[in-house]
Amino acid sequence: MLVAMHKSRLEAFSDGVLAIIITVMLLGLRAPQGAEISALFPLTHIFLCYVLSFVYIGIYWNNHHHLFQIVKHVNGPILWANSHLLFWLSMIPFVTAWSGENHFAEVPVAVYGVVLLLSAIAYFILTRVLLASHGQGSDLAKALGTDFKGKISVLLYALAIPLAFVSPYIALGIYVLVATVWIVPDRRVEKVIYNQ
Repeated sequence: MLVAMHKSRLEAFSDGVLAIIITVMLLGLRAPQGAEISALFPLTHIFLCYVLSFVYIGIYWNNHHHLFQIVKHVNGPILWANSHLLFWLSMIPFVTAWSGENHFAEVPVAVYGVVLLLSAIAYFILTRVLLASHGQGSDLAKALGTDFKGKISVLLYALAIPLAFVSPYIALGIYVLVATVWIVPDRRVEKVIYNQ
């Protein structure tokens, strides 16, 4: 019989990876050559993309933290599902820099959306693997419910990617909309935590 692993190592590793992702993004911001305020204007796209990506990493960290408050144990499949999520999140600094430095051109904005889509799918897979380990009657199952926000987010990303070739700003607006929906931590998890 296999003994379940403790979740604290997974949480600590995930926290560390997310902190490194933010650090890599920050190191990608370069100071302008001039000392006047006008020297900042060419960096506007880069800074705005950094802000959006920082918000997304914060959303994933926040929701990951809340999710693991009700996770009782982890196993091999959960570790791999979590690593899969971290892989896609680790691509965010690359697509952030590419989109910002190219002034929100169509292809970089579409690829940014692909990374957001695959990150959302990876998070969904993680929740399904956790459910398989904890059971349908668990607190985790109660907290996740139908996961409407998760499903609608995937749909919106899938819609935004082709729209990036029509107007990158429409796609970016959808990315901002999804971030706005998720900016508040998942209340379903909080309800289960506080009703225990």
